Amino acid sequence: MGSNIEGKVIVITGASSGLGEATARHLSAQGAKVVLGARRAERIQSRAEDIVRNGGKAIAVATDVTRHEDVKALVDAAVQAFGRIDVMINNAGLMPHSPLERLKIDDWNQTIDVNIKGVLYGIAAALPYMKQQKSGQIINVSSVAGRTVRPGSAVYAATKSAVLMLSEGLRQEVKPYDIRTTVISPGAVATELPNSVTEPDVAGFINKFYEQYAIPAESFARAVVFAISQPPEVDVNEILFRPTRQEG
Repeated sequence: MGSNIEGKVIVITGASSGLGEATARHLSAQGAKVVLGARRAERIQSRAEDIVRNGGKAIAVATDVTRHEDVKALVDAAVQAFGRIDVMINNAGLMPHSPLERLKIDDWNQTIDVNIKGVLYGIAAALPYMKQQKSGQIINVSSVAGRTVRPGSAVYAATKSAVLMLSEGLRQEVKPYDIRTTVISPGAVATELPNSVTEPDVAGFINKFYEQYAIPAESFARAVVFAISQPPEVDVNEILFRPTRQEG
């Protein structure tokens, strides 16, 4: 079993596929109790059942991270089922790239709601329990795009940069409660993220980029395992990684 992971109660948003699904499987294999949240209720229920069939402990809760009450219900369900929450992984995200001049305002609003508010709602749901416990870890998912912007990625990059700042502010504020904070910023990883691009010409470019460079979602899961598995006195605040061949 993985050091400092066995028995931990870990909540994961965006757990129906990609980064979240791979992370749930990896953590369960190391003895964690995983609580899966995503909008696709049947899919996450199937994922949880797979984990249980393989000897793990898992529950699934239908969750829309743009709704504070949904995220609170997810975390509350974890505590009701397992007695505590040790790690909150705010993973849900989307990436509807488009040039600003196309005025895709609905896409902008959805990106802000999921990528920023979803993280804040995860923090709001988990923090009261962790403060009471005087322990816990909050892992927020940013992106390489949080550090660099390219034409068409301005809104997405802005939201992921915001996650970096939120994570650093949180880190400084929760020290009195022995809560650890980690932000993980991946490059191109093979997930459903490119499917959220709504502009056909942009989607074509993104899909080609991912086909050329993307690495398996397990690469992210291993980064999560590393951050959680450190002893309590070690706080891994940031992990930034890319495919070896990815330049930007």
